[in-house]
Amino acid sequence: MSAVNAFIMLPRLFLTMSPRPAASMGLVRWLSSGSVNIAEPLNFWAGERRWSNQKRNGGNVYEPATGRVLCHLDECGVEDINEAVEQAKTAFNIWGKMSGMERARTMIEAARIIESRREEIAQMEVINNGKSITEARLDVDSARLCIEYFAGLASTLSGQHVQLPGGSFAYTRREPLGVCAGIGAWNYPFQIAAWKSAPALACGNAMIFKPSPVTPVTAVLLAEIYAQAGVPQGLFNVVQGGQETGRILCQHPDIAKVSFTGSVPTGKKIMEMASQGIKPVTLELGGKSPVLIFSDCDLENAVRGALMANFLSQGQVCSNGTRVFVQKDILPEFVKEVVKRTKSIEIGDPLLETTRMGALVSRPHLDNVLSYVNQAKKEGADVLCGGEVFLPSDPKLKDGYYMSPCVLGNCTDEMTCVKEEIFGPVMSVLSFETEEEALHRANDTTLGLAAGVFTSDVRRAHRVVEHLKAGSCFINNYNITPVEVPFGGFKMSGIGRENGQVTVEYYSQLKTVFVEMGDVDSLF
Repeated sequence: MSAVNAFIMLPRLFLTMSPRPAASMGLVRWLSSGSVNIAEPLNFWAGERRWSNQKRNGGNVYEPATGRVLCHLDECGVEDINEAVEQAKTAFNIWGKMSGMERARTMIEAARIIESRREEIAQMEVINNGKSITEARLDVDSARLCIEYFAGLASTLSGQHVQLPGGSFAYTRREPLGVCAGIGAWNYPFQIAAWKSAPALACGNAMIFKPSPVTPVTAVLLAEIYAQAGVPQGLFNVVQGGQETGRILCQHPDIAKVSFTGSVPTGKKIMEMASQGIKPVTLELGGKSPVLIFSDCDLENAVRGALMANFLSQGQVCSNGTRVFVQKDILPEFVKEVVKRTKSIEIGDPLLETTRMGALVSRPHLDNVLSYVNQAKKEGADVLCGGEVFLPSDPKLKDGYYMSPCVLGNCTDEMTCVKEEIFGPVMSVLSFETEEEALHRANDTTLGLAAGVFTSDVRRAHRVVEHLKAGSCFINNYNITPVEVPFGGFKMSGIGRENGQVTVEYYSQLKTVFVEMGDVDSLF
């Protein structure tokens, strides 16, 4: 792809760039950190990008790699959301009456367009989020696969026939809810927009999606892709904003369901607001997940798993296994290898192919993560490596939000770093002696999003998983999320599931129809 062609593919963005050599994977990097300024609207309804009617300035949007201002957030208010909802209601009346096969064809076309624009979308995700281009490509792939998967399910939605006495019968119909609201998080902006919209659209719904105000850039690309694929105008709309925009969405009388990914405190508020209209919610919230590493494990595999459990997306992953419990007799060897691997992680410009850890999402978040490391030191933890501000050698990155990945040793269950979700590249290592002890400590949390176990004993693996109080459990791996498999948490980590066949139940409602083939048997 030439720089000229790249510019044509993103007409809404004003870019300044210089020609770049082909990357090692045969791809051309046509964006570079510090080269992008966004001058066009990021809201989308009525089939096009829109400025908000109320011209509400929601503050600056930053590029994490450089600390530059990308744009100003154009917040939507009541009038904007009313327009978007009316558009969605009109589209729903068309889309909801189409057959599953008709919906599937349009969704497959959207997936095809995503695949053709993979590099463009991934690079814009990096610009706005700060994660490495390697990870961003995988996120775009996950979004595409999710849409393909639910397109495949669209034509399978069906009810049940029940034979009743006397030739009468009943049947059930699985019907769409209407206009759903999706509220995304900043760690996987494009992927989350797809994870929420794909099952909603497959079931015949429309969706209004509000991205995080920290990462508002790529959701509008998905809206344009759906429109290009041929969905009815207004079926998938994007409204930008913060808490107030989210409140208006949740309390809107024509919103039938709310799906939210984010923190536990915000999830509680959304659940409370949705309850005023008796609206169903899907909540994918925080985690403080355990990884149990037994002495009979494949140590190399366990080290790889621990790194994947802590340092993907700069540690900004809700399912991360940040409490790493290691059986006592292999603790020294495990710690030595984990620290060595952690120190070798390449930090820097997230658009470079060699980078494995980019920038954290914002300056306040970086400061918060570093404060957890300082608190851990005060409470007696040993900083075995990292936990400091990192300054890349490239001068244009000097104001970016970088830190060195951190491994904390000598941790105890009472420490703040072990009890609270840090949401950054900080691994807490703890030791244990017995299986029973490890299980008790692993479950000693109000959260329950994920958990992992590394062992060569298949009986132990399944026994431990049975007793772990978490919604997504991994045996001899961690942080893999195939779209065919449900994802979600126990306890305060959320309600409902995303991905997998079961998600259809969260974006549809069941209607029962009784058919009497004889006369009414009346008591009156």
